[in-house]
Amino acid sequence: MSLPEIWFVVVAVLFAGYFLLEGFDFGVGMLMPFVGRRRGETSEEGDVRRRVLINTIGPVWDGNEVWVITGAGAMFAAFPGWYATMFSALYLPLLLILVGLIARVVAIEWRGKIDDPRWRRWCDVGIGLGSWLPAFLWGVAFANLMRGLPIDSGHQFVGGVGDLVHPYALLGGAATTILFLTHGAVFLSLKTADEMRVASMTVARRLAVPAAVVVLAFGLWNQAEHGTDVTAIALAVAAVAAVLTAVATTARREASAFAATSLTIAAVAVIVFGTLWQALIPSTIDPAFDLAIAGAASSHYTLTVISWASIVMVPVVVGYQAWTYWVFRQRISTRDIPSSIGLSMRAPTDTVAEDRSR
Repeated sequence: MSLPEIWFVVVAVLFAGYFLLEGFDFGVGMLMPFVGRRRGETSEEGDVRRRVLINTIGPVWDGNEVWVITGAGAMFAAFPGWYATMFSALYLPLLLILVGLIARVVAIEWRGKIDDPRWRRWCDVGIGLGSWLPAFLWGVAFANLMRGLPIDSGHQFVGGVGDLVHPYALLGGAATTILFLTHGAVFLSLKTADEMRVASMTVARRLAVPAAVVVLAFGLWNQAEHGTDVTAIALAVAAVAAVLTAVATTARREASAFAATSLTIAAVAVIVFGTLWQALIPSTIDPAFDLAIAGAASSHYTLTVISWASIVMVPVVVGYQAWTYWVFRQRISTRDIPSSIGLSMRAPTDTVAEDRSR
């Protein structure tokens, strides 16, 4: 295996790690309106439930995003041609993903700063927007890469936004969305206690079968048009993992269910990058214009330098993340949530009025 091919595998592993870890973050954010609310409860009780959900990902969500930064950085360093063509062709969906991620970061960080129901409702909207948008658009983006794009002999994108919206891409977006929803529900059942643990597993059980149907439908479509022996094996693994997810959620085995959804995401990542093997971006104009691994790779010197840098840095990042998950491994219940200490939105105004009255 050549050095460019090794770096293609590295990029694939980084994106697989991102979807595996950030996938349940997205799922928790998307499930907040459903698991974070119960019929007949007061607004205070609902806020406590949503704070439990946020606290399940609170210590780890920003660390999970390191994987996409590293993946995009590795793509830029190892395959500048792939990075340039992909980010120019998929500019709109990737921009919307960035907007969603920024909205989620701001909403999570600011939600507890102000003790006001309207403030927290808007923050919940930001968390939801920042979870639904990336979950769907990552599927759309990679489905377009797998299907191919209208690129010319200079690897310039010569299409428009309409070329990115078609049934295959929409099914890819639906597959990642429902897969991350299921992964998030299983993660919540693993991280919460008491009634919220039961509610999360109930949601996961209801999502397991529809998720299996949508993911396998996308995998079969891809196999029929772009499949290889590797993607066929990955599709079989994804099918088995999807069945195990349904069985484990029915039996309320949280750890087994989480392992099964993780295996499904890993198998889907193999399907995606197995399809892109050799032809990073197939051209829908002429196969001779395909962007190949060898043609998109950096020089041997550059690949050698970043290889030594990654050998030093990757164990540090993985070790830090493993330590974080170990420290914050306990389950969380509504009893663990303290009273809000957020500031009041009206306090400065009231203070000014009192000062003026004096």
